[in-house]
Amino acid sequence: MLRSMKQKFGSKTTKGNSVPRDEPAPVQNNRQAVASTSGISGRAGSLSRNNSLPVREKIPQPPLDPTSAQQFYADTLPSFRDVPNSEKQSLFIKKLHLCAFTFDFTDQSKNVREKEVKRTTLLELADYINQKDGAKFTESVAEDVIFMLNNNLFRALPATKSHDQDNLDPDEEEPTLEPAWPHLQIVYEFLLRYVCANDTDAKVAKKYVDQSFVVRLLELFDSEDPRERDYLKTILHRIYGKFMVHRPFVRKAINNVFYRFVFETEHHNGIAELLEILGSIINGFALPLKDEHKSFLHKALMPLHKPKCVGLYHQQLAYCVTQNSSTPDTSKLGPALQSFVDKEPSLAEPVLAQLLKFWPLTNSQKEVLFLGELEEILEMTQVCAPVCM
Repeated sequence: MLRSMKQKFGSKTTKGNSVPRDEPAPVQNNRQAVASTSGISGRAGSLSRNNSLPVREKIPQPPLDPTSAQQFYADTLPSFRDVPNSEKQSLFIKKLHLCAFTFDFTDQSKNVREKEVKRTTLLELADYINQKDGAKFTESVAEDVIFMLNNNLFRALPATKSHDQDNLDPDEEEPTLEPAWPHLQIVYEFLLRYVCANDTDAKVAKKYVDQSFVVRLLELFDSEDPRERDYLKTILHRIYGKFMVHRPFVRKAINNVFYRFVFETEHHNGIAELLEILGSIINGFALPLKDEHKSFLHKALMPLHKPKCVGLYHQQLAYCVTQNSSTPDTSKLGPALQSFVDKEPSLAEPVLAQLLKFWPLTNSQKEVLFLGELEEILEMTQVCAPVCM
């Protein structure tokens, strides 16, 4: 009886539970199969992505040695016009790496082919970034852009002439021109466009155009080549305008250049250009002037009257301190500039006191310059006296 009941109920249970018991099993199996399939497809997807990495992954930066240069310049890269849009960014990076190699221009007979290939490639890069068919300076290429710029621009400058003579006429001295200027000019133009480009996001680019980059850029102001200093003047001014986070550091770094020039070397080729940049920066100072800005006037600008070679940059210095109508053309740097004394006439008295402190006793040419500046300050105080009263 029990056997028959077991058979009866057992068969009914099996039959009644055949769907509930059998259905979950396939579902569980399906889940396992799905999980297994997804794992396989995930691995396959990663494999597929890994297989596509040689095209999309970050192209490694080459070691800058003669062997690598020979390998890179052995083959000619295609033109941007000859590749589809999907491959242009990769080609852009390869051309940046190609142009990161530098060559000796003191010997015109060495690497003639490589120099011409690099010059042509630099011109092609300048033309490519000037096209309006999409963003060129994305975050993915920023590191490669700075890699190319660093290796071309930041170099040891040749020894320069001394500027501590009493009777110095800069018009009679021929500056030493940079032999690599056929390449450097295009690189500077590339950097200028990179800084000014709308698709260069300052929040991203500040990781690469950092404080170290600014310091090394300032070191290049000591170049004897006036063409290079002119580019540097424009580029540093653009960096100051675009990267607001770097503004206090730029002012401090320029101060350090002035301190070293006044109290250590008394020689620097780019003081005039730096003062032109500062003229534009001073124009943007809000009123009333901060203590930091007044300290900059008294501790950095006024001591620049001390060196014997002040005649090389006195025109720009006087305009930063006063408002000299004979200031050089600074149209590239912005509108008409205003000086410290023009912004805050109460500074005239301490400025006059410091000017008298640095008054030359045995240098007649320097004394003539000081007399002109003194006259300018006194005229401004006469104009401002009724207002101050």
